[in-house]
Amino acid sequence: MSLMPFLKKKDQGPTDAVNPVVADFLKDYSIEVMPRTAEKIENFQSLLPASTRVYIAHIEGTPIEEMVATAKRLNADGYNVMPHFPARIIKDKATLADWIARYQGEADVKQALLLAGGVAEPHGDFHSSMQLLETGLFGDAGFTNLHVAGHPEGNKDIDPDGSMTNVDAALRWKQAFNDTSDADMALATQFAFEAQPIIDWADNLTANGITLPIHIGIAGPAKLQTLIKFAIACGVGPSLKVLQKRAMDVTKLLLPYEPTEVITALAAHKAANPDFNITNVHFFPLGGIKTNAKWAIAQGGANTVPANPNKEPA
Repeated sequence: MSLMPFLKKKDQGPTDAVNPVVADFLKDYSIEVMPRTAEKIENFQSLLPASTRVYIAHIEGTPIEEMVATAKRLNADGYNVMPHFPARIIKDKATLADWIARYQGEADVKQALLLAGGVAEPHGDFHSSMQLLETGLFGDAGFTNLHVAGHPEGNKDIDPDGSMTNVDAALRWKQAFNDTSDADMALATQFAFEAQPIIDWADNLTANGITLPIHIGIAGPAKLQTLIKFAIACGVGPSLKVLQKRAMDVTKLLLPYEPTEVITALAAHKAANPDFNITNVHFFPLGGIKTNAKWAIAQGGANTVPANPNKEPA
């Protein structure tokens, strides 16, 4: 059996016209970077639309100085910077206040993603995003946007029994906090690969009075092996079978995964149900920032044109 037909297909560039429904769904997408991945990009303005929200993931062991420097650079390029504040790696309220002061003083940060953080044992006083919110420091500092984590397929760190009991209780608490907060709040979710479970989860939130807008996590284009590795590490559950099924198909195994199918399905559902509570796409660029951005440019038409397309991408 010859592999040449599959290899030729891989080499071909995108030929399909832009789907306007998908382009609308990709408007105002966000993307996640880390200091070490951001360093690899010479010109963000050649890849990302103006004012794109850029989350900066704070991995355990990353010095706050590197986080702030990355935020400063992105802010200078005209992007809305949203650094992570992982509760379990923040020692105490004084440390949290220091981080906030650094971000605001050096990078004009007004947005934050608050989450528990992916470490088993807290480094200090905090173990949840709710405790960070309770300090009142973000409100005192005038943060305009506060995002918290959503888990369409649950989270074994929060609910070891595989249920959604604690996750759902946390969402109800965050909804109540939102109702008294001056900041705009939203859910930024873990990535998933299958549209219908995402839709069912989002509809269930609405039915249970959770009205926070959802920024749905989507894994960007990447090698299949890379996605499976990250999916297992991040606890992605039921929709992992989508990747496993793909891995069994030799015609797809040779090609990089692209999120076209899940994005198209979600976009169609949003177009048919304008009040659907997923408002934005949030990309995890597991195959690289440049690769993800170029995919979005190809799919999003005028909505994903880079801030300065004449700059040469790094």
